Amino acid sequence: MKRKHFLRLMVVTAGGLVLAGCGGGDEVTEDAMSEQATAAASPEDDLSAEEIAGLMYMREEEKLAHDVYVALHGLWGAQVFANIAESETEHTEAVRRLIEAHGLEDPAAGNPPGVFENTDLQAMYDKLVAMGRVSLNDALAVGCLIEEKDIQDINDKKAEVLDEPDIVQVYDHLLCGSRNHLRAFNSNLLNQGVTYVPQVLTQAEWDAIAYSAEETCGG
Repeated sequence: MKRKHFLRLMVVTAGGLVLAGCGGGDEVTEDAMSEQATAAASPEDDLSAEEIAGLMYMREEEKLAHDVYVALHGLWGAQVFANIAESETEHTEAVRRLIEAHGLEDPAAGNPPGVFENTDLQAMYDKLVAMGRVSLNDALAVGCLIEEKDIQDINDKKAEVLDEPDIVQVYDHLLCGSRNHLRAFNSNLLNQGVTYVPQVLTQAEWDAIAYSAEETCGG
């Protein structure tokens, strides 16, 4: 196989990037999982500042993933972007339902595609779409970057959750979806003769996900 070491895309700020999937029951079970999580929460619940910040961030990060993939599908027409964008719609809606269930204000309410309250995510969106315009392979690499950063960010936010099983349940589902998305983008790059070099995860972490079987992301 022809091997290319993909560009060192960028240094991602501590605020983090986004976020990715396909198949494996991801879209099928998302609504049921979100409804269960919403029912388990109540607006009277007290969340820590870290838990609230995590929900705010993940709501917009999942929206970022969706919006980038929609833009890249429009540029290149590759079906993988359309498939994963559909999954990301379910992901960002799952976080929105958590936010509303806990009586919080949705940071993405009313914002059109490509517009974010978080300034780091706004800059990230603009950078990623510009990178994805270069070539189809660059666009697929953007998908890989989004997904590996999403996995890191969800794990970080999950670690800050103290005693909120509804939030943990949603985060676990997002992680499963992101692993499947990462596999899908990696597979598409391999089909192009390109080997992606991870920018966020270690090589061992990347290999353990990218070259393992697709998961069924149940609720």
